[in-house]
Amino acid sequence: MKLPFIDRIWRVKGSLPLETPMTPATAFDKLDPLFQTNGTSYEIAGDTLTFAKKNPAAQDKLATFTRGTLKVGELDGRSVLSYNVTSPALLACFLAPLLFLALGQGNVAIGEYEKSKAEAAEKSGKSDKEKKPDEEDKDIELHWIDVALGAPAPEKPDEKDKEEDKYKKYSPKPAYILAAIFATLYLVGRILEPWLLRSIFRKNLSDRATTGDIDPGERLSRE
Repeated sequence: MKLPFIDRIWRVKGSLPLETPMTPATAFDKLDPLFQTNGTSYEIAGDTLTFAKKNPAAQDKLATFTRGTLKVGELDGRSVLSYNVTSPALLACFLAPLLFLALGQGNVAIGEYEKSKAEAAEKSGKSDKEKKPDEEDKDIELHWIDVALGAPAPEKPDEKDKEEDKYKKYSPKPAYILAAIFATLYLVGRILEPWLLRSIFRKNLSDRATTGDIDPGERLSRE
């Protein structure tokens, strides 16, 4: 069963017209440094290169895309590189907000349940306060030395504040914040990563990469 919408979440497809006519062998030779990294395996069959990466290092330029195929062909008389790659990182960033939203809603449900249970206990006269007087509700007596020094009596905690603190742990706010962060990461990554991938391929397949031109400043530094 094909699910095009779900497939688009983590798959990037595109094509890159090359500056000069180029055979698949020449193009793959130029791209070879991108696949000479730890954890990367690839094979070439005619005009198609298939690669897979396992635990790629952060320095790997293609670390975001761990599996895919590259194909070199011709379109309208021009050599074209077509690519079809997948990114588990994009998929994780897409699913993470859904998970945190579910956790937030779970917290809301638990908080409502605990609150309704406490209200029911109060109505039936079986609240914790009636079972056993809360020590915090008793008048707090100062030590006689503090009284002699004129220290003010400590204030008892407000009931409203106590009630709010009791259910604060069920707040969905932290989960919603994390969901927003991962959603932003996905949106940024979905735009930025394909652009970076295309830029990497263009740089490696450019005429400059072929001729091996060196920047004058770089040449002087080497000399």
